[in-house]
Amino acid sequence: MSYGLIAVIIVIGIVIGAIATKKCEPFLIGGSIIGAIFLYKQDFITEWVNTLEGVMSDEAYLILVCGLFGSIIALLTASKGHFGFAKIVSKICNSERKTLFTTFILGVIIFIDDYLNVLSIGTAMKKVYDKVKVPREALAYLLDSTGSPVCVMFPFSSWAAYFGAIFFAQESVQALGAKTWMGAYIKAIPFCIYPIVALLIVILFSAGVFPKLGGMKKAYERVATTGKVYSDASKKYNMDDGEGEQDGNIFNFLVPMLVLVVVACVTGNLVVAQIICLAVTLVMYLAEKLMTFTEYWDNFVKGFADMLPIIILLIAALTFQTIANQMQMTEFFIDITQPILSAKIFPMLAFIITGILAFMIANAWGVCTLVAPVLLPLGASVGANIVLVMAAILSGCAFGNHACFYCDTTVLASNGAGIDNLEHAGSQLPYVLIGAGISIVGFLILGFVM
Repeated sequence: MSYGLIAVIIVIGIVIGAIATKKCEPFLIGGSIIGAIFLYKQDFITEWVNTLEGVMSDEAYLILVCGLFGSIIALLTASKGHFGFAKIVSKICNSERKTLFTTFILGVIIFIDDYLNVLSIGTAMKKVYDKVKVPREALAYLLDSTGSPVCVMFPFSSWAAYFGAIFFAQESVQALGAKTWMGAYIKAIPFCIYPIVALLIVILFSAGVFPKLGGMKKAYERVATTGKVYSDASKKYNMDDGEGEQDGNIFNFLVPMLVLVVVACVTGNLVVAQIICLAVTLVMYLAEKLMTFTEYWDNFVKGFADMLPIIILLIAALTFQTIANQMQMTEFFIDITQPILSAKIFPMLAFIITGILAFMIANAWGVCTLVAPVLLPLGASVGANIVLVMAAILSGCAFGNHACFYCDTTVLASNGAGIDNLEHAGSQLPYVLIGAGISIVGFLILGFVM
């Protein structure tokens, strides 16, 4: 039995509750429990716990990535190497425009993984933004907008490897003639409208051409009137801001970060890169007598613990995603759209369906796993352009990842910038919606042209 409509109603309740209380976790947990009640009846507690345990087991990699990033950030902070980095970057970033463009360029350079992108750049640039008096909301927006959109546009990223493999498993994609998943993936890149538009908006925003809208406009007004680069609600994420200007060795920041990026590129495993990065920091910091081994370990544990709220939010979101999948929410959306399917409008519908699901479920990779085996064969059956369908799925996933306030990348971007998650999601929402609107029109046009 399908409970797709009930799952949609639950999601609406989660969104309303989270906005009203500014707390996502309890509503995600409550929503997953309500879903379990419908699915498992009297056995819902046992089955919900089994689902929770399964999520924590399956997502051990993600949990480690988040926790170890917290440890790395804590150690980099304790070494004061970021002060050295900030001082050098500050000489370049002596204006708002230069600061924003530097963030954008760093976001493009660190394309291997969106987690690596948002957390490492956020750590490096927070103090620079504060000095130039640019609101942290702008930093979070740039981090989020050069996270998943950049990863989608590069065929060597973690996104490309995963999505490409999912696509290439479909006969309709293999029929395109590409011999590898990368070859098939590259065909779709030029038509990924949402990531392209999102990056163009960032460039225009950084240049001062694109207007400040909604929450972003209010953030800039706050800085202009009070000098506060973040709101009172975000103070708890910046308890160390009283440190003031300090000296630090830039190499204590740059060397670990370079090791992290290079090893991640070579091995394709971010946890391996993090562990090697931590080993490098251990040798460097102890050799320089920056800290004792006890202090090193205390910082490691504190940093990991600081990420616990993020980890709880991610586990809650992924648990709800699993329950929603079992309630057949994806199939529900596909069923109600089947009567209006045609080859020309199919890419646009694929973008809308994927985007809505990615927003609701808060897991772009999971949504791709669900919709690709359905939308690609369905698109082929009605004669739609399969390259456009792939691009629409990628764009929809990037949109959902960018728009959803409880999505992992959005949560990590706000964490990296040191601001409240809902303030970040609200301040970037107008730019996300503009990108989505252009994408809908773009895929409609391409569906008729190609």
